[in-house]
Amino acid sequence: QVQLVESGGGLVQAGGSLRLSCAASGGTFSNYAMGWFRQAPGKEREFVAAITWSTGSRLYADSVKGRFTISGEYTKNTVYLQMSSLKPEDTAVYYCAAGGPKITIWNMKVSGRYDYWGQGTQVTVSS
Repeated sequence: QVQLVESGGGLVQAGGSLRLSCAASGGTFSNYAMGWFRQAPGKEREFVAAITWSTGSRLYADSVKGRFTISGEYTKNTVYLQMSSLKPEDTAVYYCAAGGPKITIWNMKVSGRYDYWGQGTQVTVSS
């Protein structure tokens, strides 16, 4: 059974940095895409960033481009989200997601394409 476990969330001041980690287990992920989504109170879940293991393709939401970096260590089945220059509007629960080869650069932003989700980790950015 595939499991995704996020870690690294917390409270940080505006302008600060955090690194989220997502460890995947229970499956073979060589053809998977790994994504990060977030959900703020009263808002819908939104795409943040994603990466495909097979090609290393990356995609970012416009709101985080230039501030966040997604990366991964395939041998550890772990994906990271390095967040810098954090803003109060980045405050949300951040979720890790994994999906099979049906996910491409063209549909990485679509949450419904992902098969597995982590429990989420809270990121709070104070002003």
